[in-house]
Amino acid sequence: MSWLLWLIAAGLLTAGEMASLDLVLIMLAGGALGGMGVALATDNVALQVAGFVVVSLALLVVVRPVAKRHLTSRTTEQIDGVEVYVGRTAEVSERVDGESGQVKMGHDEWSARTQLDGESYEVGAVVRIVQIEGPIAYVSRA
Repeated sequence: MSWLLWLIAAGLLTAGEMASLDLVLIMLAGGALGGMGVALATDNVALQVAGFVVVSLALLVVVRPVAKRHLTSRTTEQIDGVEVYVGRTAEVSERVDGESGQVKMGHDEWSARTQLDGESYEVGAVVRIVQIEGPIAYVSRA
């Protein structure tokens, strides 16, 4: 029956983590699950507490720093919308110059213009998408 107390403690610690978001209480909740695992094997309270302490410390020392670094790193920035196409290559499907043109990226057709005045690309040329404004992709030499 002591395993149920450890499970309740893990649930309460997890709920507390949702309020604090510091990644400490969730590690202690993992320790409580470790204590619960020991409680399922034995009724010895000292071993249950030892299991809680060992698992909690291991999670705090090993997992928490890695998780915190991952959550706070700036390199996990996600690019949304059409910005995902910037930097990709496309094939010219209709002559592209500063006034008009079409490029194909995968199955998508985009209206295209050259990035620099005086440039033009013929059908079949491979170009790089450098900017997207509305429905128009601005391209340059790949």
